[in-house]
Amino acid sequence: MDDNKCPSGPMTDSVCCQMVAGKVKKPGKRGRKPAKIDLKAKLERSRQSARECRARKKLRYQYLEELVSSKERAICALREELEMYKQWCSAMDQGKIPSEIKALLTGDEQKLPQGASGTKTSKKNNISSSA
Repeated sequence: MDDNKCPSGPMTDSVCCQMVAGKVKKPGKRGRKPAKIDLKAKLERSRQSARECRARKKLRYQYLEELVSSKERAICALREELEMYKQWCSAMDQGKIPSEIKALLTGDEQKLPQGASGTKTSKKNNISSSA
């Protein structure tokens, strides 16, 4: 076999082939050549992308803050409801039945004072009575 021959053809001074792992490697870049992109246009696209990213981030943080505040309000409402139930339990431990519980047991909601009714029970009753 002649040493001056490349597997793809005769070797010349300008084109040299290399044999690597059984494959012929030709010099030069492969694949698509990068297009000549205007540098100013590229920078402007980058700036626009950054502006959009900051706007999305701002909206995401606003959404999360609203979500946290709504959860905090729900926690406060549940704590108030829990405190009311604790008071009812302590009253029943002393042998007294709170008027709110009597009203709930009898189904008479008009005897309940304003804002003292249990939130879940009164909502269910209001929905069923309006339907």
